[in-house]
Amino acid sequence: MSASRRRRLTAAALTLTAALTASACSGGEAPAADPNTLTIMTKLFGAAPDPKGEMQQAVEKFLGKKLQVNWVPNAEYADKVNVTLASGNVPQLMVVDPHGPAFVKAAQAGAFWDLTDKLDKYPNLKPIDERRALNASINGKSFAIPRMRPMLRSAIMLRKDWLEKLDLKLPETVDDLYNIAKAFTEKDPDGNGKKDTYGLIIPKWPGKYSSSSPYDALETWFGAPNGWGERNGKLVPGFDTPEFLEANKFLKKMIDEGMVNPDFASYDTAKWDEPFFQGKGGIIIDVNVRARALLDKFRDDGDKNYGDKVAMVGNLKRSDGKKFSLPFTGYNDAIAIAKQNVRTEQDLDNILKVLDKLGSKEGQVLVQNGIEGRNFKADGDTAALINETDPAVRVVQDNVDQAFTQLGFQGDTTYGGLAYARTPSGQPYKDIIKLGLDLMNEDLKTAVFNPALPVVSPTAVAKGAQLDDIIPDARIKFLSGEMTEEQLKGEIKRWYDSGGTQVATEINDLVSKLGTN
Repeated sequence: MSASRRRRLTAAALTLTAALTASACSGGEAPAADPNTLTIMTKLFGAAPDPKGEMQQAVEKFLGKKLQVNWVPNAEYADKVNVTLASGNVPQLMVVDPHGPAFVKAAQAGAFWDLTDKLDKYPNLKPIDERRALNASINGKSFAIPRMRPMLRSAIMLRKDWLEKLDLKLPETVDDLYNIAKAFTEKDPDGNGKKDTYGLIIPKWPGKYSSSSPYDALETWFGAPNGWGERNGKLVPGFDTPEFLEANKFLKKMIDEGMVNPDFASYDTAKWDEPFFQGKGGIIIDVNVRARALLDKFRDDGDKNYGDKVAMVGNLKRSDGKKFSLPFTGYNDAIAIAKQNVRTEQDLDNILKVLDKLGSKEGQVLVQNGIEGRNFKADGDTAALINETDPAVRVVQDNVDQAFTQLGFQGDTTYGGLAYARTPSGQPYKDIIKLGLDLMNEDLKTAVFNPALPVVSPTAVAKGAQLDDIIPDARIKFLSGEMTEEQLKGEIKRWYDSGGTQVATEINDLVSKLGTN
């Protein structure tokens, strides 16, 4: 999506939010919601489930409600949220970015229920972690139920067989990463006698600055703030620090020396695994669960030694030995309740009771694992897939993986959630899960948390479409050689001049009032 199109959509959503809010708060012209039907909008990562299929019927039977779900492909979701808010036809439940400008505008105008003091009496909705709940709030007020995720998932995946062939040790510092990437590029790790490999695989990363991308991880390792951090007694954006520039000069050196996929500026995230699996690239910086996805590819390809292909380490130390680890928000989107069709406190209570039931162990197992005895069986804390050769069962599993898991908000047992970890049997998987947990616990000791996560600047909401693209676009141009370091610094100044100065003032004021810094 182009920046201009995103600006037009966001502007339209923000302009028409007032009309939506007036309808929501006054009763409006929208027809009353069917009390026997739950309307939902959420993300989709494959084919939309059959409304009369096994999975939807099972969820409906469990909840005692009919489901009317608008499954929206992930790549189109941000646009769809803006269009839906602008349309005045909002479902009861929406999966949202709780800090997305259009949602913030609508929530603060009264279009969504303020849940700040309403969840404590629902045992499966009450926040199990105050930091996650605060991170997903708007200046301390909760307008949505965060979908729980681990607080720290950043890690590095490497081709284990390449390391062994070249007699290389696992990296501990950013310098080790450079040396391994150089060796993967120059020393024929696949043994085919050709210079056709590179070290680091990076895709184009959509979204605004500080979005847990590989770029953000590297910048954090160099000591830049994670989003916002304190410098000389004030909070500043991470990109306005020397460490940000040093990290990107380091990455540019790797790019200039051919250690990174040459199409990194346009490479699709959906294809991120392919160069690793195909033996073209050997390093991925992402979330630790990607290690399991890579194991899947080798295993599904019939590689009996799939466990020998993937190694993993956590966050890296800086050259001077200091370590700064990249944590995440602790949530992945959130579930908001619109007032348009949930008009009264009694209506809200009814919806929260349904969500509370969905948030039970049985409910979370259903939407995140599927139908026990049909597509999986419980094996300790994991869900072992069964009947995989049955096409009808495959549909059930696909419905779970590609769609219904988006209704899961309690996470899985791997990280303290309720659903079973969706992990195939096999020692390599058990090993990688344990390693991921160990690395996470270790890196949490050096995690660099973003003190500004719980607050939302009014200027950032109003000018987000103009501000959000400036730094990511400039960073890519600098790394690609289209922009000098001085020009990159000029773009940082342009961010301030375009409204960033006011954003920084507001962020400092809001964090001070909230007392999170």
